[in-house]
Amino acid sequence: MSALFLYQKGIIMKEFNPNRYAIISEKNPREIVMLRGKGCRWRRCRFCDYHLDCSTDEKANFALNQEQLQKVTGIYKKLEVINSGSFVDLDESTLERIAQICLEKEIRQVHFECHWQHRGKIRDFRKRFAALDIELKIKTGVETFNKLFRESYLDKGIDAEDPAELAEYFDEVCLLQGIPGQSAQSMEQDIETGLSFFERVCVNIMQENLKPIKPDPAVIAIFTERLYPKYCDNQRVDILMENTAFGVGGVVEHAE
Repeated sequence: MSALFLYQKGIIMKEFNPNRYAIISEKNPREIVMLRGKGCRWRRCRFCDYHLDCSTDEKANFALNQEQLQKVTGIYKKLEVINSGSFVDLDESTLERIAQICLEKEIRQVHFECHWQHRGKIRDFRKRFAALDIELKIKTGVETFNKLFRESYLDKGIDAEDPAELAEYFDEVCLLQGIPGQSAQSMEQDIETGLSFFERVCVNIMQENLKPIKPDPAVIAIFTERLYPKYCDNQRVDILMENTAFGVGGVVEHAE
C-alpha cells in the first residue's frame, strides 16, 4: 500500500518504517542515510509521492535522524544524505549533527539533494561545510533535459533550459526513465547530456504509485535491452531499476 493512497484516503500513517541506513559498496562507495524533514516544498511533480515522508515536528525528526546518523561509521569517508525534499528542509539540529558526525568519522565528502527552487542557498551551504574541510556534492532531480516534456508533463518546476545553467549550481543529476513518451534515443540523449555537464548521473526507473504518471513497461523493456548494457559498468552512472536499490526506502507497514 502506497503512502499516497493513505494520504488520499485521509488515513494517518502510524508506522512508516523504511530502512534509512545502508552502505553502497559499488560505484562511488559511500554510506547513505535517508533522513526526515519538513518535506519537499514543491510537491507538484506528477510522478512522485516521496514528499509524504515528512513531519512538521522538528524534535521528532531530529530524534529519528540522530538514530540513523549514529549508524554512520566513516568506512569510505563519504556520506550521502537524502530526504524527501532538499537540504533546506532538514532541521538545524540535524544539519549540525551531520557536520559533527563527519568530523568524528573523518568524512570529507557529503552528497546532498536540492530542488532548483533552492539553488540560491547552495553557495552558503557549501561554504558552511568547507569551513570544516568537508566537500559537498549537490544533486538535483532534473528527470530530463527536454524542458517542454519536463515541465508540461512531469511538472518539475525547473525553468532552466540550458544544462550549463543547471551545472552552475549542481554537481550531479537524477534522471527519470521508463515513462510514456520516452524512446531509446531520448533516454540516451539525457544520459549523455548528464555525463557531459555533470560529475555523476543517477538513472531512476519509474516505479508504480498512485500519482498520475505510471511506468511504461515497453519503455522499461527498451531501457533494459538497449541502454542498461551500455551504461551498467560506467562508474559515473548509477542505475536504480528499483527505488530501493541503494538499500534505503521501503513501504508503509502499518496504518490506521
